[in-house]
Amino acid sequence: MSKPVVLFGGPSPEHDISILTGLQAARALISDGLDVDAIYWSKTQQWFQVDSSSEASDFAQGVPAKNKPLRFVVEPGGGFMLKKKALDVSVVLNCCHGGPGEDGTLQAAFDLVGLKYTGPNAAGSALGMDKLAFGAVVTAAGLPSLPRVLVGAGDRLPDPGPYILKPRFGGSSIGIEVVDDYTTAEALLASSPHMRDGGVLEPFLAGSRDLNIAVRTFPQLEVSAIEAPYREGDAIYDYSQKYLVGDGGMDAAKRELPADIPEELAERIRSIARQVAVLVGVRTVSRIDFLLYGDDLYVNEINTIPGSLSGYLWVDPFIPRNVLLRDALDEISQQSARRYNVTGADGTALHSAGTIASKLG
Repeated sequence: MSKPVVLFGGPSPEHDISILTGLQAARALISDGLDVDAIYWSKTQQWFQVDSSSEASDFAQGVPAKNKPLRFVVEPGGGFMLKKKALDVSVVLNCCHGGPGEDGTLQAAFDLVGLKYTGPNAAGSALGMDKLAFGAVVTAAGLPSLPRVLVGAGDRLPDPGPYILKPRFGGSSIGIEVVDDYTTAEALLASSPHMRDGGVLEPFLAGSRDLNIAVRTFPQLEVSAIEAPYREGDAIYDYSQKYLVGDGGMDAAKRELPADIPEELAERIRSIARQVAVLVGVRTVSRIDFLLYGDDLYVNEINTIPGSLSGYLWVDPFIPRNVLLRDALDEISQQSARRYNVTGADGTALHSAGTIASKLG
């Protein structure tokens, strides 16, 4: 019988946080009476069906003891294979943060198999992960965004440092550094494992404030309460502040929720967030991060598979986590899996091409 799968892990620096998000989601759906399978994607890119009621500690040393090895087969009738039989999957609730689980790689593989999945499609996922392209799209749409340049490409920012150096393709907090000048940025680009696929540079706004909001697209486009995460002084809102306080995970991070900001500013954030959601092609739940610097508001990043799936942000309007997840599954269940179109590929060009040798001259 077809049933949803909660997928988590993956070969990404955010592997551990993805496990926490996935286990939270599985537990919420089970407590709501839903029968779900859990699939763990290991750091070595292997797949395992695991107990959906597992604890985080079960994964501390790698693959849990109780598991069933799976294969992922990209062909018609494929997908997640237990021995020689494909799992009957209704929807994949994708909880993979960062890396190939969030950048469109996994989404494209699901499209080839015909699996339905939460989050944006492959193109939207790739755009959301590419900080340079995302900033360019936001700017082209007339929305406020800080200038960004690709380190090593010859472009420079008009203002002197300090700057923030970010991996071009990566999560919102891993591998980010504040640098004084362009030379330091180039040196870090060569030495950081997080910058192997490029780095982007933008102005560092000392004294700025982070303001984040979640967006969901079902049963209608809707935005959450706005949070103001807690920062240590002028430091950036980094991985340890976001994920390693209290019991870990986004739910435990220090924050002001709802943020104590003027209603006019809150409405600007809500309006821009809706526009960004449409630009990226958001599906189910995403989080959009802003920077406030004095009176200036900037779109910072989008997290298309946010930590804890941003369940903690839905306090106004109040949406329980189980309802948020159920709605995400219902949204995708009502959509069709990706289908490819070969209209026009009828062999005419092949018949009229002559010999291949004649094409080489």
